[in-house]
Amino acid sequence: MPQSFTDMLAAGHASNEPAIILGAALEGPTVHQDPKVRVPLAMLNRHGLIAGATGTGKTRTLQLITEQLSAQGIPVFVADIKGDLSGLAVPGEASSRVTARATEVGWPWKPAGVPVEFVSLSGALGVQLRATVSSFGPLLLGKALSLNETQTSVLTMVFKYSDDHQLPLLDLPDLRAVLQWLSSDKGKPALAEYGGMSPASVGVLLRKMIELESQGAERFFGEPEFDVKEMLQVTSDGRGIVTCLELSDVQDKPMLFSTFMMWLLAELYHNLPEAGDLPKPKLVFFFDEAHLLFDDAPEAFLDQIQQVVRLIRSKGIGVYMVTQTPKDVPTDVLAQLGNRIQHALRAHTPDDDKALRATVRTFPKTKLYDLEEVLTALGIGEAVVTVLDARGAPTPVVAARLIPPSSRMAPLTPEELQADIRQSDLLAEYGQAMDRESAREILAGRMAQTEAPASPTPKKGGMAGPVAKVAGGAVLGALTSAIGRTVGREVVRGIFGLLGAKPPRARRRRTRWW
Repeated sequence: MPQSFTDMLAAGHASNEPAIILGAALEGPTVHQDPKVRVPLAMLNRHGLIAGATGTGKTRTLQLITEQLSAQGIPVFVADIKGDLSGLAVPGEASSRVTARATEVGWPWKPAGVPVEFVSLSGALGVQLRATVSSFGPLLLGKALSLNETQTSVLTMVFKYSDDHQLPLLDLPDLRAVLQWLSSDKGKPALAEYGGMSPASVGVLLRKMIELESQGAERFFGEPEFDVKEMLQVTSDGRGIVTCLELSDVQDKPMLFSTFMMWLLAELYHNLPEAGDLPKPKLVFFFDEAHLLFDDAPEAFLDQIQQVVRLIRSKGIGVYMVTQTPKDVPTDVLAQLGNRIQHALRAHTPDDDKALRATVRTFPKTKLYDLEEVLTALGIGEAVVTVLDARGAPTPVVAARLIPPSSRMAPLTPEELQADIRQSDLLAEYGQAMDRESAREILAGRMAQTEAPASPTPKKGGMAGPVAKVAGGAVLGALTSAIGRTVGREVVRGIFGLLGAKPPRARRRRTRWW
């Protein structure tokens, strides 16, 4: 084992393998400019954790890693919870602080932006993202609705019934129509072979759906569904495109966006082929405010998260959790995170002290640092780092002063952001909502065939009485969509979808810039 600090540093970071540069090592007040603290590109799909107290520089660390990934042709997906990362799209500005930091760490700083596509769950801060109810599956949707195990089992049964009877669930009104149909006098017999459901459970589900809709969910449940392969693109000059999910307008709805991001991971896992060990990852995925994903999550959901994080590595995807302390992440998930960047922690309360001690225990042992002391003394933009080297072994723990980002360390103005969105090529495919035949229309059509007309055919714009009564009125006006389209029954909901037929993707022709 290396005895001196310089020997330790050389053993862990003197490799010539292609890498992401983090910064310069710190030995007390001494800054070792060479070799730089780095993460080999080949190890980035071993996942990682960026942690630290509020205001210690986690977001800037995410920013500088994203810039270098893009420069090396690796696409990135980032969740921008607070709106701090939109500045990635434009070059930064030189300042005395930036120049001083670059000089201290021996880094040739130059202002540069990266190619960014802004997307949004509301459509206000980026191109509208959408997903069908069917592709979410009962487990993910159950988490979004804050359902207990019994209610989730009822939802699973509804999904199973919809699959068996060719009822595509594209949006929440589709799910509502099926629920109301199955709870009606004419629909109840259809559930005999599925076990039935109580009126109380149906009432809870319908109320929870209304709550979710009040958070804006009606905008992103539907079509055209976002194709996750859009996140794997590079520009004509070989730079990886950064897909930035702007969430500042829904940050008070954590269940909504954390569940949606887990859907993205599940879709990536399902749609990408096995890749094995690659020289560099296909995509790096940053999950900011990761604790929101795990808060109040049922055991079955946590098991699924652990599974997808463990298995998605073989698809060439790296997943990075960004949060305040490692204890925010379940132990089984934390064990999958091979690269660690820990910013300063505070120890002002007994709970803080407990979290500090727990964090120290998650690092490899070191005789060169008193980690409890170091972690409380780190400055802004400094971190304790241990990553996987080119052989896959953990590097010795080292404190580092990180390099400054090259892009703007402030958000775009609203005018700049909207101008960027208007230029997005994604607008051609995802800018306009689609409404095609689904569960509402099919249920209405079946009822129209099985019931005798109760009144003469209404004038144009009206609807026959029996049809209007289907599912408690939930399908009123639903027959305006095209009738008779074929619905596929491929079970492709991914690792979170235990049951469910996902309808074929409705797509438009699109001219890509890459």
